[in-house]
Amino acid sequence: MAGVNKVILVGNLGADPEVKYLEGDNVVANISLATTEAYKDRNGNRVEQTEWHDLELWGQQAKIAEQYLKKGSQIYVEGKIKSDKWTDEQGQNRKKVRIRVLSFTMLGGKPEGGNMPAGQASNPQSKPTAAPAPSGGDKMVMDEGDDDLPF
Repeated sequence: MAGVNKVILVGNLGADPEVKYLEGDNVVANISLATTEAYKDRNGNRVEQTEWHDLELWGQQAKIAEQYLKKGSQIYVEGKIKSDKWTDEQGQNRKKVRIRVLSFTMLGGKPEGGNMPAGQASNPQSKPTAAPAPSGGDKMVMDEGDDDLPF
């Protein structure tokens, strides 16, 4: 049986994207995303738990992130978990887990100081969306009608 490696996150950026232009036309953006869940403990006190996620965007998505995302921006992300393992200078085994973003959607209002991408400003309900990365021919069709989702 094949496995599934899919992550869906909604959160806020902890800092502006860090974008690097590599050899050729390769571009990568690294983003730190905070997701917070709130609940009430047994005593009725509100408790908030924040998790930080390292996101990695490539190509056109990285360019869109550089242009439109800022610290505090809220985004919806779909991606997959990737991990790197290495041994540091002291001989310690290290592991870093990150999310390889396949697609993302900007949530919330218009970014400060930025313009919406062409075709987005004419429809007040639409939000800029980064195109999904190629996934071997899989296509996802979404109904853009009204729904009960909170985001």
